[in-house]
Amino acid sequence: MSDSVRIIEMGPRDGLQNEKATLGVADRIAFVRALVDAGLTTVEVGAFVSPKAIPQMVGSDEVMRGVSQFAGEFHVLVPNVKGYEAARASGAKVISVFAAASESFSHANINCSIAESVERFKPVAARARADGIKMRGYVSCVLGCPFEGEIKPQAVAEVAKALWELGCYEISLGDTIGVGTPVKARAMLRAVGCDVPIAKLAMHFHDTYGQALANLYAGMEEGARVIDAAAGGLGGCPFAPGATGNVATEDVVYMLEGMGIGVGVDMAKLLAATNEISRLLGRPPVSRVANALNAKARRANRES
Repeated sequence: MSDSVRIIEMGPRDGLQNEKATLGVADRIAFVRALVDAGLTTVEVGAFVSPKAIPQMVGSDEVMRGVSQFAGEFHVLVPNVKGYEAARASGAKVISVFAAASESFSHANINCSIAESVERFKPVAARARADGIKMRGYVSCVLGCPFEGEIKPQAVAEVAKALWELGCYEISLGDTIGVGTPVKARAMLRAVGCDVPIAKLAMHFHDTYGQALANLYAGMEEGARVIDAAAGGLGGCPFAPGATGNVATEDVVYMLEGMGIGVGVDMAKLLAATNEISRLLGRPPVSRVANALNAKARRANRES
């Protein structure tokens, strides 16, 4: 198995967008700074979406401008040309667009069919090419849908291929509700890999049923080497009832380091970033590793 894995940090966007607390711009910029200092230099920092639908992402333009001083690659989510224009004006150099492998979820999430969503992104892709902006693609509900249940791998492959042909440099495959298991994750990646090079696929697995790490390992066995993760296991999805956050970055780093795969992340600094954002949100982290390390530190303090 290759010893090179790239982690894309989702906490400031996919993580915070579903938290009950809405954090201010300064706190979100500080969170990104802490993550970058920990070695996570590719971070999704905001979304140019409706403030009524997702108020947690209000001020993403200010966040984008604020993080531009840091050394890293910063992504923002855009739903349409209007969102693209706002992202471009903020200085974004990498944007993400999103579609779903489920018709029902597509209608619930962005109020249009899958085909219509891809059409909606064509002018965004054209503008991005002209402006020299990189575009990443997301496919939601790749291992299950809250409305339709099981999703066939071929359905995922068709959407991923459409986004790839649209010009996305990488396709992130999202188990939005976290219902996948390793065998299903492997089958899905094999199907998508027939149309999109496996090196251009990212795994974006939520951990609702505690299967995310196992699914990531299965995906790595298939050759996937890009992992989306969120510090502390933050987040969920506003349009997927019951879904928990993305797989925790601490848990991913711990697993990879245990496999002898270095990712250049300082665990102590990552834990500090997670603890601070958890304090601001008023709840403990979901990450098993973060909680274990925090408990270990408390024991050490009692014994000293």
